[in-house]
Amino acid sequence: RAAMARPGPVAEAVPVLAGVTRERFLRDVYPQRRPAVLKGVELGACTTKWTVDYLSQAEGSKEVKIHVSAVPRMDFLSKNFVYRTLPFDVFVRRAAEVKHEEYFLSEDEKYYLRSLGEDARKDIADIRKQFPILAEDIQIPEYFEKEQFFSSVFRISSAGLQLWTHYDVMDNFLIQVTGKKRVVLYSPQDAPYLYLSGTHSQVLDVDNPDLEKYPLFVKAKRYQCFLEAGDVLFIPALWFHNVISEEFGVALNVFWKHLPAQCYDKSDTYGNKDPTAASRAIQILDRALKTLEELPEEYRDFYARRMVLRIQEKAYRNDYG
Repeated sequence: RAAMARPGPVAEAVPVLAGVTRERFLRDVYPQRRPAVLKGVELGACTTKWTVDYLSQAEGSKEVKIHVSAVPRMDFLSKNFVYRTLPFDVFVRRAAEVKHEEYFLSEDEKYYLRSLGEDARKDIADIRKQFPILAEDIQIPEYFEKEQFFSSVFRISSAGLQLWTHYDVMDNFLIQVTGKKRVVLYSPQDAPYLYLSGTHSQVLDVDNPDLEKYPLFVKAKRYQCFLEAGDVLFIPALWFHNVISEEFGVALNVFWKHLPAQCYDKSDTYGNKDPTAASRAIQILDRALKTLEELPEEYRDFYARRMVLRIQEKAYRNDYG
């Protein structure tokens, strides 16, 4: 498959591993803290059953909240999409279409469902609760302890839809049930080159970035994989990922707690709030920077550089290249 034109070195392929048992995953893959595509994982009947007709019939006309975008590349920061509500069966059929007779914004608009808990502010997404009939068809790979389970997020995307680059604070499996996806990933150590705003990168077009606006982006090492129906991508916590649905597709993300439970923000229902200690540290840093503003520029610059050196000395890992 021809790679898209882009600056910098060629993308490194994410390892593809077949027949990985739970034991092998925990022994050989998980400790590496790097992405991997797992093939041949037993997922149940979903890979053959989940057609457009079956999905529409199975869960019927219950209403779902969806993202609708007039352009394929969705931007969480500028919010270039709208939220709308549709009956699930209507939504599935629209998402599977290329051109729409009925639409909100344009006849070629894109649709994206990211399932939510009953109360999105309090409840996590769990396919067993939100889509119980479909949940019976899928066998989630239990490569983690039951008490570590956090959420199972049901996703449906129109063909061509591209999601913004972001990181999550929990480990997760992206289970591609039907359709194909391309996933581009970046290591946590390349965060300085990704122009972050919170958990999101400001660089939307990872294939042809605006290098006048984002000159450091070329330093970020790109990892890439193509997911087929039935593939499972392991995305370790803090790894940035950018996803394009090459076809209409259905997926399930399963998040689990890699750190002790008390490390996570109890109000986090999405699995993307920074650990509480990290949030506190950032608040303290913001206060320290505010205090530096009391000094003249020459002094402020000098002590800021000393602070950076102190952070590097105390907190940076020394085994990164």
